Formats: sequence, structure tokens, C-alpha cells
Amino acid sequence: MAKSSEDHCHGLRCMDAGDLAPLVTEFTRHLTVLGHKSLTVSGYDAAARHLAQWLTLAKIAVADIDDGVADRFARHRCRCPGIRRERGVSAKYVRRVRRFIEFLGERGIVQRKPKPALPTPHRRVVEFQCWLRQHRGVAELTIDRHGRVANELSIPTSRPDAKRREQPHDHAVAYVKTMTMALRGYLRFLSARGLCRAGLDQAVPIIPQWRLSSLPRYIRSSDVETLIATCDQTTATGVRDRAILLLLARLGLRASDILSLRLTDIDWQQATLSVRGKGRRETRLPLPQDAGDAVLAYLDQARPHVVGGPIFFMLNAPIRPLTRSSVVSDVVRCAIRKAGITAPSNGANLLRHSAATAMLRGGATLDTVGAVLRHRSPDMTAHYAKVDVTMLLQIAQPWPGDA
Repeated sequence: MAKSSEDHCHGLRCMDAGDLAPLVTEFTRHLTVLGHKSLTVSGYDAAARHLAQWLTLAKIAVADIDDGVADRFARHRCRCPGIRRERGVSAKYVRRVRRFIEFLGERGIVQRKPKPALPTPHRRVVEFQCWLRQHRGVAELTIDRHGRVANELSIPTSRPDAKRREQPHDHAVAYVKTMTMALRGYLRFLSARGLCRAGLDQAVPIIPQWRLSSLPRYIRSSDVETLIATCDQTTATGVRDRAILLLLARLGLRASDILSLRLTDIDWQQATLSVRGKGRRETRLPLPQDAGDAVLAYLDQARPHVVGGPIFFMLNAPIRPLTRSSVVSDVVRCAIRKAGITAPSNGANLLRHSAATAMLRGGATLDTVGAVLRHRSPDMTAHYAKVDVTMLLQIAQPWPGDA
């Protein structure tokens, strides 16, 4: 009679891990702490025990484990006790074994493969990044990006105006704009340190991008409510996504604001939310009732049991906070697909624009909208006035020649 899958897994768990038995136990405990399900932990436990059994048969010491040993394990025709296989082990199984080997490397049990060395930034570039952090109030992501651009350009500090570097013409407009912005910032830094003449940053051309000439990309308030209603509140994912969508739709937050929100940013007594935006400016916004209730439901039902730290976490193991803006945009994109509505864009900014236009149409002034969206320039807020046709008709001048 063929061996059942339960009997097979039981046989793997009963395999003698030898000297690695304590480390296998520590490995499975580590995976449990990271939030992996019991079935997943059981699979990793079986793979680690199988590796330990094979090492004994192959007479390989634990200290000699490396990537080459993992490759040999992947190719071996398994005749290990307690395992019935006529073919080699699967790729998924090998990945589990490699994860156990990585764990051993993290504990210093085996020698880890050295990571490829990253290019060392120029000393001036490091000083440039410190200058951005201390004097310009720039976010760490921007500091890293500007530093990489400045390092790639390899600008001589003695005569930065003497170098002309040809750039490929197939770059996207956004990348070229970022590159010129970083170059201007670097030249301003050199000028402040007396390493080049003042005003040289004005020689870097501005890349035209007429964003304010078009209409804001938004959806109607009824469509926003339809998006929010797509969240299944019986699942952890639905509870989390509903909280994110409500914060985006009610307060016009950016995706980066969602990533940086921490438990200490919410004042439940005053019903306010503290947001740190561009330039490290901190703004305290009123927390609407429905958004606050959604955040409370997420904290109570879906958030991993982590003390302090960011509010929003990934829901698949290992436990880790949201770290990329694209994850927040994916939440919006998924809700749009579920709702079946037609939207001019699919990112998190869609709900930010929709919140601004809804406030204007509800009677809010441009100053109020600008304060909520934390705009530095009134021109950015005035961009949303284009959607208020009724207000525009009151100030529109007659076309020359009309009766």
C-alpha cells in the first residue's frame, strides 16, 4: 500500500537530525516567531532534518556546508532512511534547505558567502548626502537616490563645469528629471563649500513637464465609496486594506505617509493624526470617525502582535512593515479591479486627487484644501479648481466676438 502524505511527513519529522537537532529546533522556532503557519514550519523542519540526515550519509561536516553542498544535495538521488524517492528532490524542497543553510550562516555556524561589494561612493558624495540630511530636510529615500546619481556622474570636484558627459536619449522623462535635480543639488552643495563658482546649478537645463496644464485625475465620491466597500472585513487583508483606503480617501495622504505612520502618531483622545511629509514638516490632521474606526479594527484584528513601530504590516510571513509605496498603490489597484470602475490612474494618488476635488465641490476653500494636502505652493492647490466648473463659470470672461 502506498504511503500517505501524513505518514511521509511524520517520517521526515522523525528523522534523526544528529548534531544539528538543536539548531533545527531553533530554526523552526525562529520561523514561528516570524509568523509562518504551522504547515509551512513543518515543511521547513522536514527539509532541515533531511539535510542533516544526508550530511551524515555523505560524511560532510557541518562546518563544511556551503553553496556547493546545497547544490550536491539538490542533485542527489535520495536513498535517505525514511524517505521514498526515486527521483531528485524538488526545487521547492531545495529552497527550504537553502533557507536553513542561510539561518546557519546568520548564527555563525557555517561560513556565509560574501556579498558582492557595493561601489564605494566618493568622499564628496558622502558629504553631499550629509548636507542634504542636515540642511535640506530631504527624505532618506531621496538622499540615497541623489547620492547614487551624483556618484554615477563622477563629477570632478576641482572643475565641475569642465566636464561634459553624454547621456543616453532613451531614458524616461521622470528619470532625466530626477538626474538633473540631483545634479543641481550637488552643484549647490559644491558652491556652498567653495568648491565651484556660485550659480553653476543654473546651467543644468530644466526638463519641461507640464503637469499643471491637465485636469486632475480623480473619481467621483460614489466611486470612492464603492472602492472602500470592496474590502472583505472578514479577512485580515480586507481589514487592513479598508483602513489604508479610508486614510487615503478622507485625508488625502500619500503612499509614503501610509508607510511612515507609527502608533505614536495617533492621538486617540484628540482624534488627530500626525503626518510628517516632505521637508520633515509635521502636520496634525483631524482623524475622521470612519477612518479611526477602521484603524482600530485593523490594530485589534489584523495587525501582527508587534509592540510599537509602524502601523501597517505585510500580512504574509515573515512579519515586516510595509516598506514600498508600490504596496499601497497595489491596494488601490486591487480595489479598482474588484469594483469594476473606470479610473484615470491606478495609484494611491488617485484617492488624494479625489479627496481634494470632493472638498472643493463640498464648499471648502483652496486654502483649506492646501492645508489638508500640505501643499507648499498655492499653485498646486489651484490646480484642483479646474474641476469646479460652476465656480469657473462665474469668473470666465466672454470670448471675443461672442454676441
